Amino acid sequence: MNMTIVLRPGSVPLHHLADIYWNNGSAKLDPSFDAAVLKGAARIAEIAAGNAPVYGINTGFGKLASIKIDAADLATLQRNLILSHCCGVGAPLPENVVRLIMALKLISLGRGASGVRIELIRLIEGMLEKGVIPVIPEKGSVGASGDLAPLAHMSATMMGEGEAFYQGVQMPSKDALAKAGLSPVVLAAKEGLALINGTQTSTALALAGLFRAHRAAQSALVTGALSTDAAMGSSAPFHPDIHTLRGHKGQIDAGSALRNLLQGSEIRESHIEGDERVQDPYCIRCQPQVDGACLDLLASVARTLEIEANAVTDNPLVLSDNSVVSGGNFHAEPVAFAADQTALAVCEIGAIAQRRIALLVDPALSYGLPAFLSKKPGLNSGLMIAEVTSAALMSENKQMSHPASVDSTPTSANQEDHVSMACHGARRLLAMTDNLFGILGIEALAAVQGVELRGPLKTSPELEKAAAVLRSAVPVLEDDRYMATDLKAAIEVVASGALVSAISSGILPVLEA
Repeated sequence: MNMTIVLRPGSVPLHHLADIYWNNGSAKLDPSFDAAVLKGAARIAEIAAGNAPVYGINTGFGKLASIKIDAADLATLQRNLILSHCCGVGAPLPENVVRLIMALKLISLGRGASGVRIELIRLIEGMLEKGVIPVIPEKGSVGASGDLAPLAHMSATMMGEGEAFYQGVQMPSKDALAKAGLSPVVLAAKEGLALINGTQTSTALALAGLFRAHRAAQSALVTGALSTDAAMGSSAPFHPDIHTLRGHKGQIDAGSALRNLLQGSEIRESHIEGDERVQDPYCIRCQPQVDGACLDLLASVARTLEIEANAVTDNPLVLSDNSVVSGGNFHAEPVAFAADQTALAVCEIGAIAQRRIALLVDPALSYGLPAFLSKKPGLNSGLMIAEVTSAALMSENKQMSHPASVDSTPTSANQEDHVSMACHGARRLLAMTDNLFGILGIEALAAVQGVELRGPLKTSPELEKAAAVLRSAVPVLEDDRYMATDLKAAIEVVASGALVSAISSGILPVLEA
């Protein structure tokens, strides 16, 4: 049974959202928020029973907002809205991302300003608990007016339309709901609009990118420390006073992590005296400055996304004075900026890691290691092409790191004339972090091989634990063999968090908003 997170809208911490993402968790609203939901729903029902036109309740949508809808047609209006907006294309989003979307929608609706009935809250909770996961195509949102197409697919499943996964099997939504013992909902006034008019898809994808990027940042400190020892690099640049004098928190934390990871290394002790090299290349020496700047960027992103995760982002909203007012909280510009910042961090973590791989395989730079880390270079090519693969992944990330937020195009007959592009800006982070996990997996292979070639000297106790985790998945490279299997296994060690988990608590920086 998956864990169930109890959500208190407005104050849900980042680590609860990370638990849902990493563990395919469920979520439910804190019962103390039911009263706010009931109050908002009552206000919308009151307006729907009257004659005054209010956007989204008894009018058309977007460019059609000036058309008044008869009371008898309000349920049809909401149903038509959902079905007409199910225009997503592409592969389904991953289950853990969809679960996060649904949890974020619970948070937004749970604040009571959206005016939906409590039945919608209970249905989303039930779907999460029973494993009814809507099939949401990955493409189709421009990040304003809300993530309309993807959230429409989520909402369609709630109505028994479209398709869903039930316990991992794709089927018609009505069948998935029936198997789970759940009933489809008939949407009341404004409920369709409240469900689709928000930033939850963009935010969920951006959160997924953030969580994965931070795991990669932690992993890069481990692989970077291993590379430093493999290259017989100096730990002097990690002296705490250097980083305190500059003052950036991420740099201070990265320097501390590298220093503690290398503590007790026999390899390091062996060349403190008598090493003719004065300074290491930047990819070794400047790790705290580069990885630390990335950590600071991710911390800024975390603050933005924690706020957005707790936000009400549909339109119109029931305000504290019981008025219903149209605004623009559906515009995902903060999420687009956050996604672009994450992309920059992902790109740079990979760029400096790739240079460390290149250093280790080059006998002109690696201070005595054999070419391409092969015990029999010439007869064997060793990690020659693994390094080339890391370069390909690095360059692909550079291409994908161009800001999405600087793009816009008018939609909906120019009514929605500036959009954020947050959704695909956030979605690319899944591919970019896959590439980064690939680079770091290859670095782990190279660095552990390099450390072992320094035998009988040993690396530090902390890094020995990390090396052991890798070696449990990938044996020592004695002679050339089919390398794709090694790369896949090493990448999984990084992507799964196993490499990070090998390190003692308190050494690696944690993600805080």
